[in-house]
Amino acid sequence: MGAQWKAKGREASATAKGRLFTKLAREIMVAARAGADPAMNSKLRLAVEQAKKSSMPKDSIERAIKKGAGLAGEGVNYVKLTYEGFAPHRVPVIVECLTDNLNRTAGNIRVLFREGHLGAEGSVSWDFDHLGVIEATPEKAGADPEVAAIEAGARDLEPGENGATVFLTDPTDLDAVTKALPAHGFIVQSAQMRYRPKNPVKLTDAQRAEVEAFLEAIDADDDVQEVYPGLAG
Repeated sequence: MGAQWKAKGREASATAKGRLFTKLAREIMVAARAGADPAMNSKLRLAVEQAKKSSMPKDSIERAIKKGAGLAGEGVNYVKLTYEGFAPHRVPVIVECLTDNLNRTAGNIRVLFREGHLGAEGSVSWDFDHLGVIEATPEKAGADPEVAAIEAGARDLEPGENGATVFLTDPTDLDAVTKALPAHGFIVQSAQMRYRPKNPVKLTDAQRAEVEAFLEAIDADDDVQEVYPGLAG
């Protein structure tokens, strides 16, 4: 969600917002299996924080927690699936899904990859880093992002948009760094696990338009949670 390749203004549409809330609700439900209390469940806390940042209604968040934790009288059994392959022009792609129907999802993914190439497990993931990515803004003037990164335990940092700093962490350190940053003068805006390409592919404008159409078709599938392309820019 929020990937750079996505078309400008797409998230503003009511349809796209509804799709985003559905994906966020699934993340919350899966995380809530380990407990309904965000204070005791770090994955749930991060999922809830991300939903709040995306302006998901409070009652929708609470309903997703109850369903995931089995407190709403109905069982939810979403399974996480990861697919790897190539978009047109040999752009590597990792697709993460949450589904309650494995056959449906597998069939849909095969169809969606007809214009590219669906690979086996490990076929492209070697060309990505799996990282915790935290976007944070300084609470007040003078907050030093380099000092905050060292003290909070981030492995690296880079400039973000509108004065924000992006802190990168090892996967196991995401929650700890997220909790530590406020004590060093930073307000966390989002915290997620993401795949980042090691060798992003550069394309012409025409090639990029073809790849983006391919990626948007995949992202629009109801079972798809995240799409990570190895695309430059």
